[in-house]
Amino acid sequence: MTVVDGNFSGTLSRDINDYPEGIVVVMDKPYRWTSADVIRKVKFAAIRHFNKKNLKVGHAGTLDPLATGVLLVCIGNACKKAMEFQAGDKEYVAGVCFGATTPSYDMEKDIDRTFPIDKVTENSVRAILPGFLGEQDQVAPLFSAKQVDGRRAYELARRMLAEGKALDEAASQLLQMNHICINSIELESYGSSTDIAPALAAEGKGSGASSRINVAVLPDGLPVATIRVSCSKGTYIRALARDMGERLESGAFLCSLQRSACGAFRVENAATVEKAVAILR
Repeated sequence: MTVVDGNFSGTLSRDINDYPEGIVVVMDKPYRWTSADVIRKVKFAAIRHFNKKNLKVGHAGTLDPLATGVLLVCIGNACKKAMEFQAGDKEYVAGVCFGATTPSYDMEKDIDRTFPIDKVTENSVRAILPGFLGEQDQVAPLFSAKQVDGRRAYELARRMLAEGKALDEAASQLLQMNHICINSIELESYGSSTDIAPALAAEGKGSGASSRINVAVLPDGLPVATIRVSCSKGTYIRALARDMGERLESGAFLCSLQRSACGAFRVENAATVEKAVAILR
């Protein structure tokens, strides 16, 4: 199988038959792009490059719009390996903001509740992390692509949010528990939302960012912990942030998320959208 990443310096043949096992493009998904946005961009370029209208192009594991990092785009027969790629362990670097919650557990929805932060310190965050290690059951966010009676859970969540219903309680009743495993979790840094807000604002202005993706305002003065997590398929880092807040008798949500690795593929070696498209021209 041919792997195209940020270190790729060759050229691709114009005949897709020269790649019988397909092509995997290791992408660094930009902030405020959906995974579907990336697929459309790469698929358009690949169809023109190989002059094949019915070319199969897909991804191995979606990323939320406000997440960045490794997104594996499969072209041709590599699509047959997508499930195998998805089954591998993942690594994430996540910013967890304490003292508030949002319905989506990240910044795509506005803050709905605030909480005391008197028990949130660098030492207390570090102390709770070992308790998340190992195999466990996790309740996924209702704002997710999980299926509920043949519909995406996020469709139900939007309706319930408009009706003012409690999403956490609904998620525990409607969604099956995910059996997951957290292999490692460590605190990388601890600081304030006031310090990271300018960087987040700048990132949201990147080229190609979708205006239809909402980004909530990050309040000043809330504690933010940056953690690195290695975990199994099916782990929701947004749900992990929720659980961290509950362990500290507060609330929490994700203010940033990067998938730093997907199996053996790492973000340090991933290609930008611009580079991937240039290779396929």
